[in-house]
Amino acid sequence: MYLCFLGMILLGAVVLGRAFYIQRIEGNYWKDLGKNLHLKYLPIDAERGTIYSEDGNMLSTSVPIFDVFVDFGAEGLREKNGKRFKDNIDSLSISLANLFKDKNAAAYKKLLQQAYKKEDRYFILKKKISFAEYKELRDFPLVRQGRNKSGFIFDTRDKRINPYVLLANRTIGLSREDSTKNVGLERSYDSLLKGASGQRLARYIAGAYIPVNDAELVEPERGKDIITTLDTYMQDVTENALMKMMVGNNSLHGTAIVMETATGKIKAIANLGKQTDGSYAEDLNYGIGKATEPGSIFKLATLMSLLDDKYVTIKSNVDCERGVKEFYGLRIHDTHPNGVMTVKEAFAASSNVAFAKMADQYYHSQPSKFIDHLHKYRLDVMTGVDIDAASAKTTIKKPTNRSWANTTIPFMAHGYEELVTPLHMLMLYNAVANNGKMMKPYLVNAVRDYGVDVKTMEPKVLVDKICSEETLSQLKECLRAVVDSVHGTGHKVLSDNTYGIAGKTGTAVTALNNKGYNKGNKIYQASFIGYFPSNDPKYTMAVVIQNSNESKLVYGADVSGTVFKEISDRIYGRYLSNKQFAAPANTDTAQYNFFGMKKELVSVFGFLKMPFSDSAVNGDFRKSSMKNNFSFLNTSWSSTVSSASVTPNVVGMGLKDAVYLLENSGLKVTTAGRGRVVNQSITAATNFKKGQTISLVLN
Repeated sequence: MYLCFLGMILLGAVVLGRAFYIQRIEGNYWKDLGKNLHLKYLPIDAERGTIYSEDGNMLSTSVPIFDVFVDFGAEGLREKNGKRFKDNIDSLSISLANLFKDKNAAAYKKLLQQAYKKEDRYFILKKKISFAEYKELRDFPLVRQGRNKSGFIFDTRDKRINPYVLLANRTIGLSREDSTKNVGLERSYDSLLKGASGQRLARYIAGAYIPVNDAELVEPERGKDIITTLDTYMQDVTENALMKMMVGNNSLHGTAIVMETATGKIKAIANLGKQTDGSYAEDLNYGIGKATEPGSIFKLATLMSLLDDKYVTIKSNVDCERGVKEFYGLRIHDTHPNGVMTVKEAFAASSNVAFAKMADQYYHSQPSKFIDHLHKYRLDVMTGVDIDAASAKTTIKKPTNRSWANTTIPFMAHGYEELVTPLHMLMLYNAVANNGKMMKPYLVNAVRDYGVDVKTMEPKVLVDKICSEETLSQLKECLRAVVDSVHGTGHKVLSDNTYGIAGKTGTAVTALNNKGYNKGNKIYQASFIGYFPSNDPKYTMAVVIQNSNESKLVYGADVSGTVFKEISDRIYGRYLSNKQFAAPANTDTAQYNFFGMKKELVSVFGFLKMPFSDSAVNGDFRKSSMKNNFSFLNTSWSSTVSSASVTPNVVGMGLKDAVYLLENSGLKVTTAGRGRVVNQSITAATNFKKGQTISLVLN
């Protein structure tokens, strides 16, 4: 018993001795080790590079946002029994309330006192505040004394914004935290845009890592800038023209692409899809990422093959069979019952029967010869554009495919049984406009680092000669005939111009929701692809729009041709025309009606020194009727608003006035473009539901 008791005493002495040794001799070592176990290097994201248009406007950039934390265990904050905190709590609370306006000063004071009492080491005060708010906050009482004395910690990160919002939004793309989910140029050039991350030392406190200090800091390296080929004026015009047609015609989705003929630069690309609420947004890249049956715009490829093989000339005759012919048990129809025509006339009139007959006659027994031509035209390979990750694969059948049939060649010849993207077809048409040279399409001019170009992209020729000179000459003549000939499918819409347009219309029948082509299920895809000026092409353009079963217009010329004409007129007028417009000699006696806030109208009239009279007594909003340098103001809204549930007519108004009127009527407003309202998605004087969305197109 005695020995056991003695052993316990000795064991206790050893334990106490060891504890004393660890605490007194090795204490600092273990304290440092404990601290180090709670330390970690955290990455600091670099500032992402900016994406610019060719004319120098920012299309996508990063702005700093700040998360605000408070370390209420900071020594400087708690010294002298918390005197510094107590002396500043009232003025700090008032300042916070005035800045954020989400709670009063008393609520902020209570919040801060509770966190102080708990010695919260990682108190989240605010998240995602702007740079302007950050600048103001850092000069507040207590905060301005610095991090060690105030406990305030600012965590900076970047928020990606598109200053032009809708403008080329899908092509520019989105930058997400998970870069594998990026789209557009943000994805293609992510490795250059994101730069190199830095790092900083942080300590694990109360469930989170808090930066220790700036001593252990490796600065991040800013990302490089991307200079695109896009022109903001052309992009704006393209987006607005496409939006106006789609809203007015209740279309499902569409794309418009403008290419510089000589280089392959994409100067504008708009992609719009109808959303569930009736508005339109850049939801998918329909110009690059969606392959469809192209319809009659494919006839250029068929004609190029026939001419290059010297099976026909554009003066050869072909019988259109009064617009209907059966091929191996399946009928092919034309819109008009034409008889014998020249190949040029059949192309201008877009005869399906004529092109099916010619292709079947010459390629039925040698289909590979036709398919080889399509391969030469690069219709079965990727375009090579900068955002190939978003590009759709095309489908060009081969005789070895199981789906190949006797009817394949006749149907392929006029734009069915193949799938291609609008960009593929645009490249082919551009090759004709560019005297046979097929150019690689591209979206980026240069990579820039702190204002210096470190990499430049040059135009690249993909096919030096797409066809013979003789074929090229005949193709150009046929493309001009589509617009210039009175029988051409594009004559009515596109011929009224002073600079010359050449191209091809297309109207493809597509299956609604993949239910087949039965009556009631089919809808139409309208296309126009061409170039201008026709005698010296500078720009080539593709417009492809998928209509709905509620669309009033369905044909290629009426839908896509109208959009093409509006865009080409604006581009020609701004960049290519030398015409000087003289001011009219006669005095303008027309009456102009517009709407606005009274104080703003009075200010404008005062600046213009224009006399006016105001017959209204109350209210801030006015209708103005201006004629002969005099304006009459009143509040007569009979033509604009008839009841609270009737849609106002805002066409002709400026954005501010239109939004004011519509939102006060109970509508939600989305807009596209700049200038005055030229179209509204809900027809004026029709009923609407409160909270319904109305889309406005401005120009």
